[in-house]
Amino acid sequence: MKKIFRLSAAVFLMIGMTLCQAHAGDHFLIGISKIVAHPALDALEQGVQDGVRESFPQARFDLQNANGEMSTAASIAQKFKAEDVDIAVGIATPTAQALVNAIKNRPVLFCAVTDPQGAGLVASVQKGEKGVTGTSDMTPVREQIMLLNRIKPIKTLGHVYCSGEANAVTLAGIAKQVCKELNIKFVETTVTNSSEVKQAVQTIAPRVDGIYLSNDNTIFSALAAVTQVAMKHKIPVMSADPSSAETHDVLAAWGFDYYKMGRVTGRLAADILKGAKPEEIPTVYMTDPGDVDLLINLDVAAKLGLTFPGDIVKTANKVIQNGKMTSR
Repeated sequence: MKKIFRLSAAVFLMIGMTLCQAHAGDHFLIGISKIVAHPALDALEQGVQDGVRESFPQARFDLQNANGEMSTAASIAQKFKAEDVDIAVGIATPTAQALVNAIKNRPVLFCAVTDPQGAGLVASVQKGEKGVTGTSDMTPVREQIMLLNRIKPIKTLGHVYCSGEANAVTLAGIAKQVCKELNIKFVETTVTNSSEVKQAVQTIAPRVDGIYLSNDNTIFSALAAVTQVAMKHKIPVMSADPSSAETHDVLAAWGFDYYKMGRVTGRLAADILKGAKPEEIPTVYMTDPGDVDLLINLDVAAKLGLTFPGDIVKTANKVIQNGKMTSR
């Protein structure tokens, strides 16, 4: 009987320890730093949380916004380091860079970074670094520009981007090359913060007949200024961010479902919390057709005197008409 009692006690002790460990693990602290608040990054932030909670419902989150300031992004990284968060997630390139530079003893995930290799986050997208991996939102620049050119033949394309965002600089180079190949004149201008966006667009507006916006958080945070100037000059805007285009006068937007991307990042974080090694995980790209949204705005088209080709209307899964958006 004594042996049975001791065996039973040991079993109950092991079960109790397992439950305590599971309970403690379920309260992981995840730090999330985003470079600025706008619909796409807000959707990413929510997606990360929901992705983690699929496996760890009681996980806690420290949500921080750098408000477009690199110094603030660095301070947030130091805060997460001091808090000893279980995982730090950087939404967009500048915040991811700040986290990777500051945190060496905890996993860091980058989220929606266009060119993680060029940004110095990983040496190769084929695998992670020690403690570092994540998701990329490399956008289909050529297809986006060609789509705009189908809706309205473009002779001169305007492009405004933030010179301080590595992703934006990379995409500007791609857009310039695409325009060269399509025999479209390319007019670019740069900003360092969102307060400069309106003036930058006003500078190029008289010289262009279309504007292209790539993945650029500084620009998207000031999208209202872009569309205000563009509509005044009767210039169509093609955007890589369908989320922010839902509430602004963008002619068309073709890009990722950022909530889904955030959720994928959150699941990646959960896998690492379960024991997966970041260095063994390659950069994740959103390649499923269901991960991409095409939004067209028939109201804006009417104001600009443009008509969408029938196949584009059929392909679009988000259509704005008479002030209302319909999802298909």
